[in-house]
Amino acid sequence: MKKIYMSAFFLCTTAVLYSQNVLWQKDIKSNTQDFLSQVTTTIDGQYLITGSSIQSSKSQASGSKQNNGYDFHLVKLNQQGEEVWEKYFSGQNHDFLSSSIATQEGGFVLAGTTFSLKGQDKKDESKGGSDLWLIKINEFGEEQWQKTLGTASDEEARAVIQTTDLGYFVAGNVQNSAKGYGSKDIWIIRLDKTGKQTSELILGGKGLDEVEKMIPTKDGGALLGIYSRSTIGGSKKTENFGEGDYWIIKLSKDGKVEWEKNYGGKADDHLRTLALTSTGYLIGGESRSERSGNKTSGIEEGTDLWLISLNERGEELWQKSYNFKNRDVLMGMSVISGKQEAGGGKLSTDNSTLSTKGILLGGYTQAEGRIESDDETFWMLYLNQEGKEEWRKHVKGESRKKEERLSDIKLNRDGSIILAGTSAEELGKENWKIVKLGDGQIDQLIEKQDIKVYPNPVSDYTYVEIGYEFKEADILLYDMSGKLLQQTKTKNKVTKINTQPLIQGAYLITIKTDTNQNASAKIIKK
Repeated sequence: MKKIYMSAFFLCTTAVLYSQNVLWQKDIKSNTQDFLSQVTTTIDGQYLITGSSIQSSKSQASGSKQNNGYDFHLVKLNQQGEEVWEKYFSGQNHDFLSSSIATQEGGFVLAGTTFSLKGQDKKDESKGGSDLWLIKINEFGEEQWQKTLGTASDEEARAVIQTTDLGYFVAGNVQNSAKGYGSKDIWIIRLDKTGKQTSELILGGKGLDEVEKMIPTKDGGALLGIYSRSTIGGSKKTENFGEGDYWIIKLSKDGKVEWEKNYGGKADDHLRTLALTSTGYLIGGESRSERSGNKTSGIEEGTDLWLISLNERGEELWQKSYNFKNRDVLMGMSVISGKQEAGGGKLSTDNSTLSTKGILLGGYTQAEGRIESDDETFWMLYLNQEGKEEWRKHVKGESRKKEERLSDIKLNRDGSIILAGTSAEELGKENWKIVKLGDGQIDQLIEKQDIKVYPNPVSDYTYVEIGYEFKEADILLYDMSGKLLQQTKTKNKVTKINTQPLIQGAYLITIKTDTNQNASAKIIKK
């Protein structure tokens, strides 16, 4: 098993300085080129770090199956950044993990691209060429089911989301498909909660189209973010403005196309990421286009970041560009939401009144021509709800490596920030680098309650979130007669409580912290 190391951390800032502290940093060491795909936050505030690695000789000696190729690689960290478990899923050839999600039931679904035949951890035969490999695991990393999806053509997985009925949308790309329209098309598969395929859809124009991101929408559907180099034709009804465009497609909950939009200038514009806002969607990526097409913001130097705010019908609300002076690569985006004030200055409890308070972007900059001092360094860019820049920061380790590239950024419910990426003295020898930051300004925007309990009503497990600052707390569970049924000690802001033994009815959860803060909430056992 790979060792996880802790090191001190320094933060470099530009523009306005806000209170910010490093909560922890972890470096997951490797002797090979390890690809980190993303960080997935769990409902109880833990982190699943996922990517692709060639297993070390030590992990092989501990009993892991090894094929001298890339395997799915997972490391789960707790709220303090300590390793909970590490897992590999191996086929007989290369297998690359692209996307992971935390499911509503408490486990995870992994989606990747497999070049392997049946054997080792892979239970299904190859469908021909490269295929999509889906694995459902529980919170301990134990497999619950897996599926291999594919055709005689080459497919690659890009994204997976869970739907409101606990099923899944899986998005990938397929090359030269017999059912396709161009050299590369988008393949969307709908699965039920057991992993059984219920429908599929191929989308594309007369050229190359690659899905980069997919997010769930409020109505149970999905939003697809596509890098398109296609003309009208096939299923594509919107024409490109330039070499490459942002192509946005909204799917209904049953997988039907509701609308599509193209955004771009005359040069190459590459979509990277999507996010939900209170008014619609945010679309982000990189642009090499001057003002042209429907791009109204110019380009400053190299490749600029280009952000577009859309309403729920895909109509533009605003667009902005940002620049770090070289080739800027946007890798992640989080939206900070809070409740609007209703009449009389009171906060509404209606979730429909949630408003966007700010936008956090994360990425890195590659050198083009001259080398800037902060190239190949994690950066964060913070914007207000209208896209106006408020601050930007570069994040550097104690012993900064030459090549550091952010893969993902996540904003936690408590206002802290997780950055995950790779760090290497030279390309081909990447370590995984995970940083957790606390930010004073963002913390002020996060709505806090003394105690939150969810889900409620509850069936098997509920999560207790403590809004106070504390080092240790007791969580007490009482029946309505005042009898103490459970007592749990915790150092975590979010703690999972087992409610399976409880009979149907009402109960009281009380927290008591070492800072003499107390709070209670009623829960209903279904």
